[in-house]
This record gives sequence, C-alpha cells and structure tokens, in this order.
Amino acid sequence: MTNGFTPFYAQYGEDAYQYEVVQQALNCIVTEIKKLNPQHVRMNGSDPVPIMDSDVQRILEMPNDRMTTADFLEKIAWTLLLNYNAFIIPVFEKNRGKGGVKRRLLGLYPIQPSFVEFLEDETGCLYVKFRFPNNDYETTIPYENVIHIRHHYSVSEFMGGGKNGQPDHDAILRTLQLNEKLLDGVSKAMYGSFAVNGIIKCKTHLDKDKIDAELREFERRLAESQSGFATIDLSNDFVPVNRNISLVDADTLKFVDEKILRNFGVPLAILTGDYTTEQYNAFYQKTLEPIIISISQAFTKGIFTTRERGFGNQIQLYPKDLIFLTTDQTIEMVRLLGDSGSMYENEKRVAFGLRPLPELEGVRIMSLNYANANQNIAKAGSDGETN
Repeated sequence: MTNGFTPFYAQYGEDAYQYEVVQQALNCIVTEIKKLNPQHVRMNGSDPVPIMDSDVQRILEMPNDRMTTADFLEKIAWTLLLNYNAFIIPVFEKNRGKGGVKRRLLGLYPIQPSFVEFLEDETGCLYVKFRFPNNDYETTIPYENVIHIRHHYSVSEFMGGGKNGQPDHDAILRTLQLNEKLLDGVSKAMYGSFAVNGIIKCKTHLDKDKIDAELREFERRLAESQSGFATIDLSNDFVPVNRNISLVDADTLKFVDEKILRNFGVPLAILTGDYTTEQYNAFYQKTLEPIIISISQAFTKGIFTTRERGFGNQIQLYPKDLIFLTTDQTIEMVRLLGDSGSMYENEKRVAFGLRPLPELEGVRIMSLNYANANQNIAKAGSDGETN
C-alpha cells in the first residue's frame, strides 16, 4: 500500500455498546432503516423507471432463505453501526448464451467476519480474505464481487472507522463512564434511604442480647400497628434519622444523555418518540439519509456490472415510512410542482413513499386539463398559443 500500512483488520470492537443509552440510540436508527423499500430501477434521465419483474427485484423482496427484507435491512444496519463496516455476498448463477455470459442473482447473504484482509495480485486485481469467528473457515473473494458498506470512512483506505477498521469510541467512553457513575450514585442513594430510619435509645445499660430483644419487640409493635404509631416504655426513646438526600438533578442527567446521543446523531426527542416534524426532518437529513445513500450506492456497485450500470440500473431505497413532511405539506409541495408539469407522476408517488409504476413512465400531468404535459406543450406550439 502507498501509505506503508498493511491492510488487514480484526473485527470487531464493542467497548461502547455495553451501555444502555448507546443501544437505545442505535436502535432508533436501525428501526427506521428496516422500514425502507429497496427497488431495482433504471434511470431514464431523472425519471426512475421501476423494473418490477427482474431477478434483482425478486431477491430484494426476499434476499435469502432465512431473511425477509426487513430482517435483511435490520441485520445490515446493526452490523454497520456496531462495526462501521458491513459485508454482503451476492450469489450469481452464470449462463453462457449467444449474447455472452449472463448473470442471474440468486441471493444476498450478510456475513460477519472476525478478520478481514485485503490482497492485490500482480495484475492489480483486489481481493478480500474473510476469516470467521470459529477460525475453522476462511475464504478469499474478488473485492468487486462483495457489497461493502462503510460508515465513518476516514483514515483507512479500505475500511470504515479508525485506522484499524474499527469504531473509535475513546472520546465518547469518558462521557459514558460518567453517565454510569451518575446512575450508580442515584442507585446507592436510593438504597441508602432504606438503611437506617431511626434509633432506639435505651436509658439503661443492656448487654447485646437484651438490646437485640428490645429491637425485635419494637419491630413487632411496628408490624402490628394499624395507625402508623407504636408505643414504647419510659426506659426507651426513639430518635428518628432525618435525611436530606440530594440526587442528581434532571438537567444534569439530560445534559449527559444528550451529549452521548449527539455522538450518534440521535436527538433526545427521537429517542423518547416525542418529536416534531422539524425535529424528524433534521434527524433524517443528518443521520438517516447519509446511511441510506451509502447502502444504495454500495448495492448498485456490488450487484450490477459496469455495463449494467451504464444503462442506468440502480438500487434505490424508498423511505415509505420515513417521510418527514406532514401529509398537508407533501400535498402542497406536489400541487405546486405538479400543476406546472414539473414532476413526473412517478415522482409524485415517491413523494408519498409509494413505489413508481411502470405504466407511469415518462408521464407528466398539468393542471390545465390534466393532459400529458409533453403533448400539451407540443399542441400549444403547433397552434401558436401559450397554455
């Protein structure tokens, strides 16, 4: 490698993931990712044309014999967030015909290697070697045949995360440990409030056995009392222990929680489910959309050949349940753009989280008389009129 660094990586570091607040934050992201609808489309300019009957689309709807689409996306999302790398192996059947070798996608299989090594042969072809946790099996695959999704792709040439291809949580661990200490302090204060509530003061000198007998008698009277008051004789006094226990204030706990959540791009309102449209909009654009784009582009690169991508084949992930506009806001947006013929009908469907339809390919409707926009414009030109 040009930087002199040997490109092998041991997976995976999980130091920060033992903390409850981190698991909750990541679960917010994963829950939204599993709602996505993957679709094989062929781009006709800016118009996404759905390919509903392709082998690729059938596999996207049932990736393998063990997973549904939601399972598949959830598995990928958790692996990506926990390791900053996710690997999926696409399995193809190759048939040689008159037009050359044709590939048919048979399945998509997420894998979780414990060791990853990148190799390059003398022709410049890049390979990736995987070793799995039981150390009984390893395999080497051309890198172009692997779907590799990276998160926080920065220092390493090949892997997401830090230079070792792992999440770097040193900065956040200090805050997580502080949060644990605060919670531990609250727990100890709560248990401390149950420890000693009062003292029985005996006015005579008693040995240990007699003191224990006096205490048992006092506890018996407490247990039998229905009014909450217990009597003791003149030789004993009850001295209550008055406490002024100070717990961590709510603002401090909220500050620590938000400091941790900011590291993962999850606002506190998203975690609690009490969010506004604007808050969800910010969460989508800041945290979800970059991950969605990474998954979409990685799938497009790993499933289609260079030639197939040249014909506009792509994998798009449509967020049916991730739409952050309110229904009224979406309707108004579609009306403004649609009335002027600026939106394809399939774009309108996508705006509402619906899949594009083949019969609507290239169709635009104007508000003038709801005719095809291209035909309406052509007619206006031939008549010398402006519509």
